[in-house]
Amino acid sequence: MNSIDEVLVSLRRVTRAIDLHSKHLMKTAGLTAPQMLILQILRDQGDVIISDVASQVSLSQATVTSIMDRLEKRGLVMRERSSQDKRKVYACLTEAGNELIRNAPMPLQDYFIRQFSDLQEWEQTQIISSLQRVAYMMDAQHIDASPVLDVGAIDRLSEDEANAHRFGFDDNLV
Repeated sequence: MNSIDEVLVSLRRVTRAIDLHSKHLMKTAGLTAPQMLILQILRDQGDVIISDVASQVSLSQATVTSIMDRLEKRGLVMRERSSQDKRKVYACLTEAGNELIRNAPMPLQDYFIRQFSDLQEWEQTQIISSLQRVAYMMDAQHIDASPVLDVGAIDRLSEDEANAHRFGFDDNLV
């Protein structure tokens, strides 16, 4: 195999790994990767202001609010206005949300973060530089992207939500 083919095969493997893990997470937990990451933040930090969640996952506040709407509708999170500052809205994990993420598979990026963190600094720099160059070579340097390993729209419906919506059962999501 020539070097161009090796690069293309490696890119395809990365893309497929993300796609397969996203499908596995959806099938086993009924969550998208961004939904899972937001639930993990709430689990780890307790009550969090939605704007803080948005900055931690590098998504717009509107996108996080949309994801929170879906999670709240499923009874996985609750939102409360601050009693001191009515402009602030806190999100917290419900017991159902805590149970769901306790049994869900680990997000793919958690595996990646562990492996990447174990590399020497020069190896990390080399990978970053190479991937930035690949993005440029694919004319993708201007595409807005968050650091979430997932496919599709970040605030898309989960499979359960899509099915419930399709069949008119939006209010009965668990």
